Amino acid sequence: MRNWGLKLCSFLIAAVLWLIVTNINDPVGTFRVYNVPVTIQNAELITNSGQVYEVLDHTDVIDVVTISAKRSIIDSLDESNIIAVADMSELTNLNTIAIKLSTNKYNDKLESIRGNIDNVKLNIEDEKTKTLPLRAVTIGAVKEGYMVGDITTEQNLIEITGPESVISQVKRATVTVNVSGFTSNIGTDSPIRLYDENDKIIDVDSIVKNISKVRVTVEILELKTLDIIWKSTGAPARGYMATGEIHTDRNSVTVAGRSKAIANLHSIEIPESVLDITGATESLEAVVDLTDYLPDGVVIAEEDFKGKVEVTVVVEPIVERVVALDVNRIQILNPPAGFKVEIDTEEDAYDITLSGLERDLDALNFEAIQASVDIAELMQSEGLSTMRPGNYTANLNFSLDDNAVTVKNVPGIRLIITEAEYE
Repeated sequence: MRNWGLKLCSFLIAAVLWLIVTNINDPVGTFRVYNVPVTIQNAELITNSGQVYEVLDHTDVIDVVTISAKRSIIDSLDESNIIAVADMSELTNLNTIAIKLSTNKYNDKLESIRGNIDNVKLNIEDEKTKTLPLRAVTIGAVKEGYMVGDITTEQNLIEITGPESVISQVKRATVTVNVSGFTSNIGTDSPIRLYDENDKIIDVDSIVKNISKVRVTVEILELKTLDIIWKSTGAPARGYMATGEIHTDRNSVTVAGRSKAIANLHSIEIPESVLDITGATESLEAVVDLTDYLPDGVVIAEEDFKGKVEVTVVVEPIVERVVALDVNRIQILNPPAGFKVEIDTEEDAYDITLSGLERDLDALNFEAIQASVDIAELMQSEGLSTMRPGNYTANLNFSLDDNAVTVKNVPGIRLIITEAEYE
């Protein structure tokens, strides 16, 4: 620690002396620039011949360029002064181009300039152009109670150009629209993506598209479930009857449309004329296309159902069955006062013929058949205002629980009407 002042003074004098010597001698130094882009010249020599090129391994960028020069020169240079070019006219058989490095000032005063790579490596192929249809798809789910309708694009084709090996891999072009939560129509500009046969995206700079985006319109429709009302018309052939049954595997359908189109739509009513059984001798089978009876702008909204329904209107033959009606079960209605009414027959029962569908006859309780003779009706038919004793033939009336069954060939009942005797 002795004479520290003299020591500090000597250090300062030495530093100043070194600076003076350095500036006077102007020694050679080095200067490094990183990530220098290479400009490819005369590229038209390839493109004009129907070919395209692709730079391999990022060799169109030099990671490090090192410059050696006198310090005074280096101090006046920066990265903007570095020039790297590769002239396509110097293309080798190995598809490489030598990189030439220089500076745009003091180039003749440089000791040296070099990069960590010397060549640009290229892949050169025939150029190919391909036209593909544009396909629009949606992702996500619209709000519950709605569905996606028609999807249209402003343009339906795309043209792509690039190396043959790359273009041949492209199998489809698609635009995607996210519809999550939407309840109304969507219009958007969507980017076009290219896919290979395995549905992997092909995204390479060497492909040139004539359009990169396209306008897509997605229709959003409201859903509604409608009842289907089936009706038939006409009368079957003589001896046949419609059972009233219409068999079908579908009595409702879910449809979609704009809110205004389906607001007042509650059912689909199939016209009776569609199921006409006039003259039928067997069940009518028909295929009905529900889409024929939907209003404009309303469509079937069930994925696996195209609107065609098989319908059967059941027609069966009429059968007859003869049953015995016990005389004692015949009621006399409205008997006249002061007269006695008796049924004039030696038989215990009358044979009556019932007519109807076999199923209805099988279900009919014959014991519940009500038969009667109405004396008031008899007097009216005989033109009597007051009853007179005598023999009469009256109509036999029946009351059946099942209106589908009728009595055929109703027998006339002979009556004996006498004045009542009083003791």
